[in-house]
Amino acid sequence: MEVKRKALFNEKGDIELSKRRMINGNTTNLNDFNNMKYSWVSDWYRLAMNNFWIPEEINLTQDIKDYRKLDATEKTAYDKILSFLVFLDSLQSANLPNLSEFITANEVNLCLNIQTYQESVHSQSYGYILDTICSPEERTEILYQWKDDPILLARNKFIGDQYNDFYYERTEDNLAKTLVANYVLEGIYFYSGFMFFYSLGRIGKMPGTVQEIRYINRDENSHLWLFRSIILELKKEEPQLFTDEKIEEYRSMIERGVEEEIKWAEYAIGNNVKGLSMDMIRSYIKYLGNLRSKGLGFGIIYPGFEKEPESMAWVSEYSDPNMVKTDFFEAKVSAYAKSSVIEDDL
Repeated sequence: MEVKRKALFNEKGDIELSKRRMINGNTTNLNDFNNMKYSWVSDWYRLAMNNFWIPEEINLTQDIKDYRKLDATEKTAYDKILSFLVFLDSLQSANLPNLSEFITANEVNLCLNIQTYQESVHSQSYGYILDTICSPEERTEILYQWKDDPILLARNKFIGDQYNDFYYERTEDNLAKTLVANYVLEGIYFYSGFMFFYSLGRIGKMPGTVQEIRYINRDENSHLWLFRSIILELKKEEPQLFTDEKIEEYRSMIERGVEEEIKWAEYAIGNNVKGLSMDMIRSYIKYLGNLRSKGLGFGIIYPGFEKEPESMAWVSEYSDPNMVKTDFFEAKVSAYAKSSVIEDDL
């Protein structure tokens, strides 16, 4: 069934909260902050607005020196994973407005608008890192590795093709799969990529990059929560999209995301980077897969990987930009006046 594109100016739109829907609703597009059907939006909006940061305020002086001292395997992994993250954030910036055209809950569109802005800041952050530590030639080579590296291109296509399916065929099924693909991207691909940079931080390398990644990680954590919330609301409103058969399809997408990420780690990192092994990485990525599947109520995919591996406990410590665990909306910061972090129990 085709999903309905929201109207732009719609004087005949519904104003009753009981009639508001995530998709196929009749919205006026009026931003009324006192009347929100989805109560979690208010907290998310406040959190996201407080998570303001400027990439250029982070000092990369030490990274300029460290980048030239990375051994060959560290540099290869650094360049490839950074290229991957640049592509993902750029793809997100392009796709979120496309999704927003079909979300008919105006308060949720406000959230998607903030996320689009934040993804643009992330792209700016990666550009700032590359401009600072690389020559212009190196910068261009890293930015476009995803076009020339067949393995990197293949894994990007898994998510990109899902996005394209909905872009060219606006069905409810394709929309639901695009939402799950986004959830995989935010909750597995990004998290696995961040893990590598934190491993460099553990051995005292590239501290500026690590701090940039912490702030990006904090934003992506909120984006993950946003998409989980959208999908869970859709489960209530559109049960035909969450039959046993379709849930199994979504579980398979999460499993495919895990497999692609492990395959990528074997290629980009392997057992050649100090402080990491493929056994550690595999267990961590399978744990992420379970975490994301459970977050949607889809159950465990990988028995035995329900808890964060002890060997990877340092990842969650680094993922807090202030190295301080906080309550859900409690701010304890070192670099910015306002910030907060969501505990990653998604």
